[in-house]
Amino acid sequence: MAKYYCILFDADNTLLDFDAAERKALAETLTQYGIEPSNETVERYRAINEGLWRQLEKGQIRREKLVNERFTRFLKEIGAAGNGAEMNRYYLNQLSTHPDLMPGNVLDVLHELAEVATMAIVTNGFDKVQSRRVKESGVAAFMEEVFVSEQSESEKPNRKIFDTALRTLGVENRDHVLVVGDSLSSDIQGGINAGLDTCWLNRNHIENPGQVCPTYEIDSLEQLYPIVMESDELARVGMKNRRHQI
Repeated sequence: MAKYYCILFDADNTLLDFDAAERKALAETLTQYGIEPSNETVERYRAINEGLWRQLEKGQIRREKLVNERFTRFLKEIGAAGNGAEMNRYYLNQLSTHPDLMPGNVLDVLHELAEVATMAIVTNGFDKVQSRRVKESGVAAFMEEVFVSEQSESEKPNRKIFDTALRTLGVENRDHVLVVGDSLSSDIQGGINAGLDTCWLNRNHIENPGQVCPTYEIDSLEQLYPIVMESDELARVGMKNRRHQI
């Protein structure tokens, strides 16, 4: 019998390759508006966008400000004319058309896990973008539900979106729920805030500063199955600043 019979996955850069999708959609958007998608312009946009998302996750701004300002700020920084709100709408549409999967055997892993656990996605982002990408990638076939922050009016790491997911799924015992994601500040902290065990997908072996401590740490999705089944050799890590690395 599985240790975890409910798995809540992050979407971007956990199951879906957001970096690849963003790169394509941004290049298409900049080209559409007569801006060269050079490395410099792309990095300027990303810095602005990531900064606004960090503010949103901390509750410092509202979602409307993010969508209204990210391209407006970008245009101002590069000294270009244009309508930032219009660019944002075009960008989101283009982003929704890129359902890139992360490298590896994502669908095979989900197929295996689906035999022992109920799975759902809990993701920050915009509903029309995330829902389409999840569906067209093939990931939706293995998910009971897809919970997008725009629907829940709450971004990770706020526990509200996790509470909504568990309530909708009919899961009462949080001891058997595992949150899986690539972001310490969003996915892992969000799971901790909701009183759930967490698994940090650290593909690039980034050093953990130690402020957020996941229950488990892996570097590939293929390593999830023994955690979910809790093989005898896997024990919960209870000491501060320690975690499973398998």
